[in-house]
Amino acid sequence: MKQTGIFFLYLIGERLSDFPQGLEGILDKPNVHFYEAFYEVTPTPEELLLKVHSPRMIEGVKQTIYYETALYSTGGTVQAAERIWRGEIDSAFVFTGSGDHHAGRDYFGGGCHFNGAALAIANLRQKFGARRFAILDTDSHHGDGTRDIFRDDEGVLHICLCSQNHDDGTNVDIAIPYSISDDEYLSRLEAEFTPRVAAFKPEIIFWEFGYDATSGDYGSKGLSPDCHLKIARIVSRATEDVCQGRMVAILCGGSRRDIARYCIPKIITCLAE
Repeated sequence: MKQTGIFFLYLIGERLSDFPQGLEGILDKPNVHFYEAFYEVTPTPEELLLKVHSPRMIEGVKQTIYYETALYSTGGTVQAAERIWRGEIDSAFVFTGSGDHHAGRDYFGGGCHFNGAALAIANLRQKFGARRFAILDTDSHHGDGTRDIFRDDEGVLHICLCSQNHDDGTNVDIAIPYSISDDEYLSRLEAEFTPRVAAFKPEIIFWEFGYDATSGDYGSKGLSPDCHLKIARIVSRATEDVCQGRMVAILCGGSRRDIARYCIPKIITCLAE
């Protein structure tokens, strides 16, 4: 069994109002560790923000009502990756309240105010000298902010399953139509993601997970709720093969409470197996 951390923020809105109650049974497992904002999870410091985002962008976020939520959301991601790197846990699931992957170096939007994966990578580089990272984005929408930050960074492999095709080596987009079967989606993921991360050999993998691609949600690609568990298994196998199971799953898009309540506990259980 893996030691798995859950990084939780109460400022996460209506879509996740069934949590943490929805994790009943999971939190009782001895290999699952719960880290709560304001206690175990601390906000991202401004000096780290400045390694990823411009001063103008940070000041813009400060003028919104989401500033504190964004600090603690990304703080959870930063600390999840650091605890994994130190060997305290093997994997993590991070609940976020202000998104992640639409926040670029000099802009924010789409419910994303700071970029947690980018901040976690900056922190690992600064503190531990980590060099190679992979980011998989299975949200329905393109991770434009993450791409903006890492476009010219040869130490980061960014793979995004979205609505377009692109491949320049470390920036990879895999086109997914707005009506696709689970089997076809998983086949494309296996064919594109697994061999690329095996060749790239990242030291840790970040999975930007959005359940908005589920049938009936706002970014529907026609996927069933069970498809996300199968994605988690593929990602988990890849991390075992290439980076000793080091993975941070970051919650991104999705709006329906029932889908979240169904998917997220299954994914966390998978991470902890």
